[in-house]
Formats: sequence, C-alpha cells, structure tokens
Amino acid sequence: MRFLIKIALALVAAALLYWGYTEFGWAGVAAVAGGLMMWLLLHFTRLMTVMRRAAQRPIGHVDSAVMLNAKLHAGMPLVAVIGLTRALGELTSPADEQPEVYRWTDPGGASVLARFTHGKLTDWGFKRPEADTSGNE
Repeated sequence: MRFLIKIALALVAAALLYWGYTEFGWAGVAAVAGGLMMWLLLHFTRLMTVMRRAAQRPIGHVDSAVMLNAKLHAGMPLVAVIGLTRALGELTSPADEQPEVYRWTDPGGASVLARFTHGKLTDWGFKRPEADTSGNE
C-alpha cells in the first residue's frame, strides 16, 4: 500500500510538471518544480522541528501519561506521537522487528505503551503505578 502511495505521488508530480510545460513552457516547469520543492522543504522542516524538540528531553519521558493516552488514536504516525510527547519513546521491543513497541512514562510513574506497525499506531495501553500496600510511608 505504501509503495502505491509513493508511485501515485511521483505520478502526480510528473503530471504537474507536464502540465506546467504544456501551458507555460519552461517557465511553467520551473514554477511547478519550485512549488514541489517548497512542499518538500515544508515537510522536512516540520520533521526536523519535531526531532529537535524530542532531542532536548529524556527518552521515554512525557509530562502526563493520562493526557497522552487521551490524545492517541489508531493510525497516528510515530512522528505525530513524538510531536505530542516532545520526546522519543523508550523502545521495548527487539530492534528492527515489527511491530515496534514504545513506552512513555510520566514523573508519577504512569506510563503509556504504544504499538506501531510500519510507523502507524495500532494499539496502546495505559498503566498506572502500583500502589504501595505495605503501609510504610
């Protein structure tokens, strides 16, 4: 499916370039190429901003696991979740295997465990810290 999307985007870009050439000549090609380059730079800048913010925080940290749990929905890309948490998740699954499982923990000990398949959120779970039942304070 992802392969088909990449092919479709390439075909749309080629069609736009062809349209620019047939309507306006080489000036149209330059204008369309400039627009495509701006679109690519916009997405690259957004990705770098998210990663720069995430690099400034500890891995697996989130301000509130409860709020993160409430904001997640199936199909979210990993980059969007990193943008919400402003931190990279702690990888809990074996490296380079699908699905990838990441954990984010808040200062109170509550955590969200999220499973991603091919970069898309499939499911997640919220875990509260265990209460101390020994009576010691």
